[in-house]
Amino acid sequence: MTYKQIASYDNFLLANMTLGLLQENNINCYLKDENIITVDPLLSPAIWGIKLIGDENDFADAQELIYQAELS
Repeated sequence: MTYKQIASYDNFLLANMTLGLLQENNINCYLKDENIITVDPLLSPAIWGIKLIGDENDFADAQELIYQAELS
């Protein structure tokens, strides 16, 4: 299984809401660097934020779900 970055966030609430949305739709994904940003938000620009990582095969479906959620 190959993983790919789906999105990047500087807000852990939005990152977790998106993670939940994708997992509810059976997309295998996880958050990378969430703990670092939560402990010290000033590091976010240095490490490019909280990264939502998912299976490369689900990338297009994940992008579409995120896009549809942002429209609502």
